[in-house]
Amino acid sequence: MITLRNADSQFPGRLTANGGVELVVFRSSWYYCPMKSFRKELWFNIPTRRAFVNITSQIQDCLKESGVAEGLVLVNAMHITASVFINDDDPGLHHDYEVWLEKLAPHEPVSAYHHNHGEDNADAHLKRQIMGREVVVAITEGKLDLGPWEQIFYGEFDGRRKKRALVKIIGE
Repeated sequence: MITLRNADSQFPGRLTANGGVELVVFRSSWYYCPMKSFRKELWFNIPTRRAFVNITSQIQDCLKESGVAEGLVLVNAMHITASVFINDDDPGLHHDYEVWLEKLAPHEPVSAYHHNHGEDNADAHLKRQIMGREVVVAITEGKLDLGPWEQIFYGEFDGRRKKRALVKIIGE
């Protein structure tokens, strides 16, 4: 355990000659606790071109299955036209995302994109870049340490086929 002491603290301590604080290191008994590691893929087959899917409960299920009480969970889209992000589960917000993303990277005209050679999904690549690839969430006392309105979403920008997201949990 590392503790900083200063003259204002309730613990006995002293200031150093230059007015700084004394750094005191206490060693307690050390123990070996191997870190757990858990991996699972979530599969999606979104019937529409674009959608936002709340996957928070699926991530919570993975956390229970992992047995990790303290650690981190990484959730990332494993396709370059999909996203994972955290925000509020509000239909109005999702509509605003749709409108905003379509203004930033409109699907049509398809011929406007150099990437569209044989495909029509260049806009989906740009939308994914804006919304992000992954999220990392702290795990505390066996629960996702999210804010009051925060939820985890899978964002699809070029659906109508099977895609997946990776859930990787590490901790103890």
